[in-house]
Amino acid sequence: MTKIIEKEAPKRSLNFIEQIVEDDVKAGLNGGRVQTRFPPEPNGYLHIGHVKAICIDFGIAEKYNGICNLRFDDTNPVKEDVEYVDAIMNDIKWLGFHWENVFYASDYFQKLYDLAIRFIKEGKAYVDEQSSEMIAQQKGTPTTPGVNSPFRDRPIEESLDLFQRMNKGEFPEGSMVLRTKIDMAHSNMHFRDPIMYRIILSHPHHRTGYDWKVYPMYDFAHGQSDYFEGVTHSICTLEFEVHRPLYDWYLDQFVEGDYRPKQREFNRLNITYTVMSKRRMLQLVQEGLVNGWDDPRMPTVGGLRRRGYTPEAIRDFIDRIGYTKVEGLIDVSLLEYSIREDLKPKATRVCAILDPIKLVISNYPVGKTEILTTENNPDNDTAGTREITFARELYIERGDFKEEGSKDFFRLSPNGREVRLKSAYIVKATGCEKDAAGNITTVYCEYDPTTKSGTEGGNRKVKSTINWVEINSSVEAEVRLYDRLFAIEDPAASDKDFRDLLNPDSLTVVTGCRMEAALAEAKPLDKFQFLKIGYFTVDLDSTPDKLIFNRTVSLKDTWAKKS
Repeated sequence: MTKIIEKEAPKRSLNFIEQIVEDDVKAGLNGGRVQTRFPPEPNGYLHIGHVKAICIDFGIAEKYNGICNLRFDDTNPVKEDVEYVDAIMNDIKWLGFHWENVFYASDYFQKLYDLAIRFIKEGKAYVDEQSSEMIAQQKGTPTTPGVNSPFRDRPIEESLDLFQRMNKGEFPEGSMVLRTKIDMAHSNMHFRDPIMYRIILSHPHHRTGYDWKVYPMYDFAHGQSDYFEGVTHSICTLEFEVHRPLYDWYLDQFVEGDYRPKQREFNRLNITYTVMSKRRMLQLVQEGLVNGWDDPRMPTVGGLRRRGYTPEAIRDFIDRIGYTKVEGLIDVSLLEYSIREDLKPKATRVCAILDPIKLVISNYPVGKTEILTTENNPDNDTAGTREITFARELYIERGDFKEEGSKDFFRLSPNGREVRLKSAYIVKATGCEKDAAGNITTVYCEYDPTTKSGTEGGNRKVKSTINWVEINSSVEAEVRLYDRLFAIEDPAASDKDFRDLLNPDSLTVVTGCRMEAALAEAKPLDKFQFLKIGYFTVDLDSTPDKLIFNRTVSLKDTWAKKS
């Protein structure tokens, strides 16, 4: 795969899918009407690969004054559940898209069944009683023709009777299937008598219960559902390109008139340090390698939302990568770039101390407190200001003090060098106190009362500014530092067990962090920039009694330096 890194503003020229639709509209195809659909199977949660499809399906309809329907491809009751239906609908709404109608493939079960009966009567389908293994074995290879089933030429009346009895539940699962009769020597393997229907008895359908005993396969159900629904442009990913001739063949057998849907395909989304396989994601969840489908390390919409990604950032990312016919590997740093750019003017900038040590200002009056004013976001003129409490005892980051600072260490050190406390005063360290193990517990300093930020003396420049929070007003919090789930760039291409490729540092939980008082009122999914650290979001598990923050993204791409 070609690795793609792009950070320039996206070009707004038409992508090839848009060009196809525009040409069809100009040619008056289907009366110039545009209708698309997003057809997820309700057997799991949406991930960012689905978002790429959502953006083109809904975007095309919006761009050309058409409609986009949401259609659930619910033809396999074994794996489907109403839980997934609800989750998919909520995710699409959260992304900012709106469907015209909600349909289900199960809405067309009777029409599809009637069409299958028609195929049997016309000699285009037959009931096969072979095992799935035997059918697969007889398919042949791309270079060798398949072998006809011994049931291929059974009488039409017999296949018709068996198929109707299959739907009455008279035969066990796996005992027989309905196959389309096309060509077992066709160069396209999908034409070698594809299966149209199979028997499912053990699982009720989430909408129809046990009413149906036979269920259509994707290749038979999808194109026909498009046609029944009035879809003009059936947009899907490249793996379905080889299915397109069969899509068209089925339509050719019964469609009359000028209208017919057109299938076109675009490249799937593949992202570095990520797996996009639903099977792999399921393993991660089931084996406890992540904490559920909405774990902030997962590429699911729920995981991205919980981590702090916004719909605007995700859609900007999709706009930047675009749509082509070439498979590529997109650098995850572009996704991270999009969320940084989105949050930069939005997120309130706050002081958060992840590894606190006490700072005592020796010459500051005991018991005195001041209310200082600081900007919420200097990149946003409308963000306003907030008040913060300042006093004699503060918390600072442990890394902001060194007992023996070098000449290139510009933060606190008892070497006479001055630093500014953010939005407050200039101070210089005078010493420190340690515990019995030799760990620094308290740093002592003195401040210059003439250097208060916002006053004339506050303009005096020093080499460094450090963050702080006042001890008594600060609140405690847990911070979860999320990173890339996999340690290698393309885990899907590796021949190693994917479990061995996990990044051991993908989650670091830091407790005992101290936050400025304003964060005490933070609600789940509120977003902030922790100054000098990164962008953070309040986790869904957070409560007023236990604040939890998830790192959305660091301020800079630290992985670029590692690699």
